[in-house]
Parts: sequence; structure tokens; C-alpha cells
Amino acid sequence: MRLLRDNGLTIVLAVASLATILGMFLTGWNVYNEELAKHGSHAVTLSSYATSGHFLSALFENWESEFLQMSAYVVLTAFLFQRGSSESKDPDESAPQDEDPADKANDRTAPLPVRLGGVVRRVYSYSLGLALAALFLLSFLLHLRYSAEAENAEALTHGQPVQSIWDHFASAQFWFESFQNWQSEFLSTAVLVVLSIFLRFRGSPESKLVAASHSETGS
Repeated sequence: MRLLRDNGLTIVLAVASLATILGMFLTGWNVYNEELAKHGSHAVTLSSYATSGHFLSALFENWESEFLQMSAYVVLTAFLFQRGSSESKDPDESAPQDEDPADKANDRTAPLPVRLGGVVRRVYSYSLGLALAALFLLSFLLHLRYSAEAENAEALTHGQPVQSIWDHFASAQFWFESFQNWQSEFLSTAVLVVLSIFLRFRGSPESKLVAASHSETGS
């Protein structure tokens, strides 16, 4: 079917995302109930676990790091270069991505924000990075909220006092949760940038042509 052919990448990634979230949810539920049993507490139902800090904190903690990676990647590749990498613009040549959208203001096939001009066009010019940054910020705040909830739930099982969300924001535990994911995202992106200089994957738009020289930059 044409629909599947034209949208296969999105469909497969969406299905994989849902399947792995479900796997995370079910295994996390079992882990959480095992922890509760060790402290003599009753097990929670699936519906209760779905809204628990234990599950949602872990979920948004991972989303936060992924959106950080993507937003940083989009912004940094607009201004920085890596000669020879398929993930970089060529530092010696002008790139079509740098063209002034105002030149297409009268093009009927151009997106509406481009034709409207002014602030609308300027915001649209950076909308991908802005959207990813907004998703990172939202995920960060949700991670903070549910991480604090998870910590307080654990504190109660040990008879310890709960803390405010601001106390949790200032805690080493919260930043450990964030940094342990952030570092892996920056590292994996750097590895992709460097490996794409020397290695190839035939058919992938993320790879240079198999016969391209190592010094050739871009796809």
C-alpha cells in the first residue's frame, strides 16, 4: 500500500515506541511491586502504577534526554561543522539550508508562514529547534515532578519526611538522574558524527555514498 510505503519509517518507529513503553510499563510494575513486598506494603494495580511517580519519572527522564539530544543536534549542526561527516554541512560550501526564506515569499508552493513573512516567518525558520527545545523543557519539568513524587513515596515507606519539589530540584539525586542520561545522548551523537566520516550504510540517507572519500562532507 502507498500509505505504508510513504510513511513506513514513522509507522515502524511509532509501533516500536509503543511496544517498548508497554514493556517498560509491565516490567516496571513487577519491579515496583517486588520493592513494595520487601517493605511489607500491598501491591499496586496496573492502573495505579500507570500514574505513579516510579513509572512516570522513569518515562519522562528518558524522553527528556532524547529531546535534549535532538534539539542540541538541530541547533549545533546549523552553526558548527565536522569535515568529512555525513551529519555536517560542508564548511567550504554554501548549503541550501542557509538560503533566505524571504526569497520564496511569492512561491505558492512554499509553506504559509514563509509567505506571510515578518515575525511568523522568522519563528517558522527556527521552529524545529524551538519545538524540540519546548518538548525537552516539558519533559524535564514532568521528570522533576514525578521524580519528587517517587522519592517521597519511597521516603514514606521508610518512615522518613517528604521533601518539597524545590528541595528535590536542588538534590543530587535528581541531577544524577538527568546527567546519567544526558551524557549518553551527547556521546552517542558524537560517535555518530565521527563514525559517519569513515563508515557507510548503503541506502541510508544518514550515510555518505559508499564510494565517497572520507574527506567528503555531507550525504
